[in-house]
Order: sequence, then structure tokens, then C-alpha cells
Amino acid sequence: QVELVESGGGLVQAGGSLRLSCVASGSDFSIDVMGWFRQAPGKQRELVATITSGGSTNYAGSVKGRFTISRDNAQRTVYLQMTSLEPEDTAVYYCNTKGRRASDLLFISYFGKGTLVTVSS
Repeated sequence: QVELVESGGGLVQAGGSLRLSCVASGSDFSIDVMGWFRQAPGKQRELVATITSGGSTNYAGSVKGRFTISRDNAQRTVYLQMTSLEPEDTAVYYCNTKGRRASDLLFISYFGKGTLVTVSS
């Protein structure tokens, strides 16, 4: 079992910045991809950004150039630096990790409980 704990959400004015962090804990799991998803009120959960164990990144078009994803493999931590925030970025942000369970090599995806980011205009 893997537990993901997010932190860093909060209230910020438009144009401001926030940094989200997510720490993965648990054994018997080899992490491959880590990333962030978000879900705004009344909308479906959407991908924000991902990063592989090798450092390759992928961003949603709406955040490209404003958000930066990074990770510390040794600390099993992923970060999301968000700048030039807009009211449209208001959402619950969920950490996600994908990888293989060591005992049977099953590929599994886990989500954290989420952290709320509110951007005021």
C-alpha cells in the first residue's frame, strides 16, 4: 500500500505563486511516474503535469509556461511550482503516482486525498 500526502495548498491572489509538495510512503512499490491532477467544482478531474523517474515532464496546455513539476527520487517527493496563478486554476489538486508492486509486478496507480488551491481575482 502507498500513501500520498499533499501539502502547500491555500488561498492566493491572481498573479501569485504557490508550491505544492507530495510525499509518497509505503514499501513494496517501485515508483515510475509522479504527477498532479486537479478537479475544479463541477468539472472532471484533469491532468496537470507528470514527471517520470528519468525526469521527462509533460504539462497540460493550460499550465505550460506557468507551472513547473519536479521530483526528488531519494525522498519520494514530487513538487508543483505554480506561478502567475489565475482564478481558473482554483481546484483541488491531487498527487498521483504510478509504478509496480514488487511482490507481483502489478502496475498500480495511487491518488492522494488532495489539497485545495483557491485563486482570488
